[in-house]
Amino acid sequence: MAPRKNRHRDMLMDSVIAIVFVLVACVDLCDGATVVDVYRLIQYDMSGVPFGSRLASLNHHAASLHFSPHSDLSRSVLLIPLRELNMSFVKEYIAESKPLGGLIFLLPQMFSFEKKGGVGSNHQDGSKELLKNVLAELEQILIHSNLPYPVYFAFEDDTIEAVLSDIKKNDATGQPATATTGGYKFVVSAPEPKKVVSPPISNIQGWLAGLKTDDGAHQLPTIAIVASYDTFGAAPALSVGSDSNGSGAVALLEVARLFSLLYSNPKTRGQYNLLFGLTSGGPYNYNGTRKWLRSLDQRLRESIDYAICLNSIGSWENELWVHVSKPPENAYIKQIMEDFSSVAEELGFKVNLKHKKINISNPRVAWEHEQFSRLRVTAATLSELSAAPGLLESTGGLVDSRHFVNEKAVIRSVKLIAESLARHIYGHHGKNIQIFADNSSLAVNPSYVQSWLDVLSQTSRVAPFFSKDDPFIMALKKELEDHTDEVHVQRDVLDGMFTFYDSTRAKLNIYQVASVTFDLLLLLVLGSYLIVLFSFLVITTRGLDDLISIFRRPPSRKVKTA
Repeated sequence: MAPRKNRHRDMLMDSVIAIVFVLVACVDLCDGATVVDVYRLIQYDMSGVPFGSRLASLNHHAASLHFSPHSDLSRSVLLIPLRELNMSFVKEYIAESKPLGGLIFLLPQMFSFEKKGGVGSNHQDGSKELLKNVLAELEQILIHSNLPYPVYFAFEDDTIEAVLSDIKKNDATGQPATATTGGYKFVVSAPEPKKVVSPPISNIQGWLAGLKTDDGAHQLPTIAIVASYDTFGAAPALSVGSDSNGSGAVALLEVARLFSLLYSNPKTRGQYNLLFGLTSGGPYNYNGTRKWLRSLDQRLRESIDYAICLNSIGSWENELWVHVSKPPENAYIKQIMEDFSSVAEELGFKVNLKHKKINISNPRVAWEHEQFSRLRVTAATLSELSAAPGLLESTGGLVDSRHFVNEKAVIRSVKLIAESLARHIYGHHGKNIQIFADNSSLAVNPSYVQSWLDVLSQTSRVAPFFSKDDPFIMALKKELEDHTDEVHVQRDVLDGMFTFYDSTRAKLNIYQVASVTFDLLLLLVLGSYLIVLFSFLVITTRGLDDLISIFRRPPSRKVKTA
């Protein structure tokens, strides 16, 4: 008896294992999952008016731009590669507020802030400038719109392109992905975005003291070199601003390094103090610059002969622009232009002057130097931009990646700034003297410039999302401490008309969902298998008669009584 029971038990265990394998296979067939990093469109209010994406969580079926013209997209997420983007479609859906479940834009790897290799596809990068222009236009549309659904960005790779290919095939049949037809489902589990309370800004200041004369009765004049380092863009987690204004911040660090070498020796220390400022809040009306200037001691502020602000100097070829608020006849403005022009001519390019008065009654400033001008301090902005950008334009957004910045342009900018300052400090006006000549101990260090460009190009720097002691802020502070004295960080709160919301990045779960028809077929197959298995077990253990008796109609009570 025991062997027979053991045999039956083994047969039962084999059957259970078989059922488990069938169920696992069903799960694999019905619900294959992939996880992708995605970056959320910024959510902010400007003067109480909502802009950007107002939702973060996502749970909809996926569709592509090949959807049927009569499809209802209110419960669908459109997966749109930038390479295939139809701008008129985007404008139509956003401007007319057509219902959408969500948007996910696929960006080429050249816009990624991470160092990655090829995309692994057949795409060619021959149209880099075209893609850059398309993305710049898309970014401006998105950040100036109020979108009542989630909007995310992701980067091309083999996995997501395979998913997109399947979605296109499904859409080509004219049947959108639904619970009945199957397809893909995109899920982002994210909490409701909350307001960023008291968004911090951090200004970093360094100082190189000049050499006083024997009488030392008067305070030495000061020259300020300033650059805003933070950014703003459609996706805060991707706003690295390699050119705007990573290039300006890197140039400031290198100028500080060069003059620290000169000022470390009393014989070559100039009779000018040098003030270095890395400021925050640049995209928001240079909010940090205004607060930093007002925090300076009045005597120090009055000692500033002039300030040079650095903005977007990493992707120019033959000319730079000096933007000023004070008339060109101003003595310091004339001196700045004379020094810049003579050095630029020797280096083989041109520097142009553009004068634009500031409107005191208008709180909006177009350039960083205008915050100096409002406090009656002579200042100028050196930039590759010939015209002032609009509000929230050229602020280090999605298109401003390392791919489009040339360190040689930054190096030439540093040479221009350093040589021009040296000619003013040491009185070498109009003389062809190169203090920072190549191959000398005071030469610009290309490796230093390149390494810092790489660091800034991998660091998103949207000020409201920095912590007070963010490692990047501490790294900038330490770097200034290596080259200057009396370095300190001024911490403040971003004020004004902007309100920001958190939740800037997430994980996208991609599920392949089987159709109801497939589920029914699978249920039929599984049910048939279980019936056959049950019949087999009954026959082998109790005999065919017992199996037949199970399905035989039992006799009625009347027959039994008779």
